Parts: sequence; structure tokens; C-alpha cells
Amino acid sequence: MPAFSRFLRYFMTVGRLGSIRKAADHLNVSASAIDRQILNVEADLGMPLFERLSTGLRLTAAGEIIMAAGTGWQKNLAEVRSQIEALRGLKRGHVEVAVIDALSKGYVPRTIHALRDRYPGITVNVRVLKNDAVRLAITEGEVDFGIFFEPQTFRGITVRAFVDVVLGLLSTPGHPLANQREVRFSACEGYPLIVPADPLAVCQQVAVLEGMTGLSLDKAVSSDDIQMIVSLVLEGLGVGVLTSLDVITEVQRKALAFTRISDPILRPMTLALCSSASRTPSYAAGAALAEFESGFAQLGYPASLEPAIVPPIVPGTQTG
Repeated sequence: MPAFSRFLRYFMTVGRLGSIRKAADHLNVSASAIDRQILNVEADLGMPLFERLSTGLRLTAAGEIIMAAGTGWQKNLAEVRSQIEALRGLKRGHVEVAVIDALSKGYVPRTIHALRDRYPGITVNVRVLKNDAVRLAITEGEVDFGIFFEPQTFRGITVRAFVDVVLGLLSTPGHPLANQREVRFSACEGYPLIVPADPLAVCQQVAVLEGMTGLSLDKAVSSDDIQMIVSLVLEGLGVGVLTSLDVITEVQRKALAFTRISDPILRPMTLALCSSASRTPSYAAGAALAEFESGFAQLGYPASLEPAIVPPIVPGTQTG
């Protein structure tokens, strides 16, 4: 390993642990080797990187600059290695993805399955986050790409694909609303409602509808968890208010019915597959993006609520 790379590994470990002795134990090297590396760089820079305190070591302003730069350098090195492996034809790499919780079933797991079938050497980590947290993870370079609502007003984001998602009423089969494709929001008056709460993205749309219509709603239950709302509707506690994206699986298997809310004040929400505008995707991230883009249209309304097409299982192939 090059001398600078070795110094940076020693330095960043000491910075995180606040102790040369702890860093030596962690890295399985001698404390004197770590101390010598740090002292040599401090002499070269002409300023200390650590404050030597009785309780341990603390980064100086110069040390904090090197720590921040080192974090970025390590990320870039990982991307460079991934691209070099791609040139060698190894088709390996790692991909970090962030999605909202509505996508924790169905499309995303299926797409990752397809990606892994095509590129067994690519590993994937999926973070399930709130909408704003997905955006931040993309812009701050914590993930290679993500899927979230309403990216239009944010800088530093490249939209790779997008679809329209609509708000609607969720009911059990046999409910008076179940056979209707569209209704005004006023149609839910008189029914116990199960409504989304902050920080779910649809909470604001429900508040706008409530304010504009002046309806007296029976809000039986509220929740900040999509799956909880779906489960409560399945239990027959009332009519849920969610997006077409949230209930794809349940509607496709006819466990629940989705009725679009057609009030003119409502506009479709934009669901987008996004990456950072300032970050060039690695080979692995590019392959994953292509896989996600190819099927992204199925998340839009009304495509998302059409019967799912399940590919036939060929005898002798693995399904999981």
C-alpha cells in the first residue's frame, strides 16, 4: 500500500478512536509506527494534526480538514477500483441505494433479484428512509442513487426516470367504494378513515383536501407507517387514504381496492429515480441504474394497479 494511503488509514483510525493505542490495537500494528507516520506529516505541514490531551487525542482544525478530505478520497478510490474491475471484465462492485418505505416490497426486490441474476458479482445495500432522507442521501453522496417523491425543486439531482402517482381511497372488496375507479374526496364522508400522518409525503395532500372541502371527517386512526395503514384497512377498520404506489401488491392480488380521488385541486405526485448530478456512477451503479430504469414505468398510475405479469418458472432454474 502506498505510503500516503497507509498514513491516511492510520490517521483516520486515530481520529475516530481518539487514541494511538486503540488505533494500534484496531489495526494490529505497533503504536510507534502510527505515531511516526503522524509526526512525519505534522513536521512536513508545519502544524499539529491532533491536540494531545490527558484524555486522548483530538483533531485540530488542520486535522479536521484532512479527515474530511480522507473520507472523500476513500469513496473515490472505491469507485475507481470498481471501474477498473469493470474494464478487466470482472463485473463486480457494490451499489448503495435509498428508497422510500412504499418500495420495500414488489418492484425494488424484484429488480434487485434481476440485477443479481445478471451480475452475481455486484452486491447491493438498500436503505429504506423517509422521503427527505432519501434526497439528502443522494445529494450528500451517501448512496449511488435513490427513489423519492417530488425532486423538481432540488438542485444537485439528476432525474433518470419518473412516473405519476395519484392519491386515492383504499377499501376492502365489497365496500361501496370498491367498484368505483374515481370519486371526489367528499365520497369518503361518513366512513371511518385511516389517514397518513407526518412525515409521510401524502399527509400534506390530505390536509389540502380537508381544508378546501371543509368536510367533517371521521379520522378513526392515523399512522406514519404505510404498512400499518394497509393492515388496518385489511382488518376492516375503515377506508384508507394512500397513493397508488403504496398499495400495488394488495390491489394486484385483489385483497384491496384502490379508488382515485379526482378533485381538480389535486395534482399527481412525481416519483423519480435520481442520482447525484456531481457524481459519475461506477460500473456497478450504472448497471443497477439501467436495471431500475427499464422497469420504472410500472410504478406509475394506472400501470401500477394492473394485474402483475409473473414470468414463468423454467424447470431447473433457481427462484430465490
